[in-house]
Amino acid sequence: MKRLWWMAMAAAVAIGFALGCGAKSRPIPPELTRPDRVNDLKAVSDRKGIRLTWSRPEKYSGGKSLKDLAGFRLLRAEGTGSLEELAELPVNDQERFQKVRRFTYEDTTAKLGESYRYTMIAVTTDGYESNPSNQVEVTRTPASAPITPENFKLPMPTPLPGMPTPAPSPGP
Repeated sequence: MKRLWWMAMAAAVAIGFALGCGAKSRPIPPELTRPDRVNDLKAVSDRKGIRLTWSRPEKYSGGKSLKDLAGFRLLRAEGTGSLEELAELPVNDQERFQKVRRFTYEDTTAKLGESYRYTMIAVTTDGYESNPSNQVEVTRTPASAPITPENFKLPMPTPLPGMPTPAPSPGP
């Protein structure tokens, strides 16, 4: 009986080794599973705050197509201070046919007259993080007044060569 039990165990172990773990390819090193870095981060001051725009990373650093982008971590520094996390921005389009290609975020906490530096980190669903994006620096300035008929002025025309310069018109 004991011998039959040992033969059954040996057969089970042999079958286990024959089937393997189910992996169909070689393991990928962690440094190749991180998303490519965002390298087109842009920032502009507008009337609500500072508007940031960037493109979706398309590949892992190893070159394969990125399919599990979970979101972004936005880091901000005031002036020459150190970078601190400002926001976690989730991406919820993994199951959609058409993925979002360009993202926008409005930093409404930016104060007028203050300078800020921003950088972005892409994150996968497994928690792998990209290298930090390009760093952008911007100062929040007041928005200019919209052009209305009352404040619209045409620029003074440049005279053509050989033509006399027009005399300024008298004021009211």
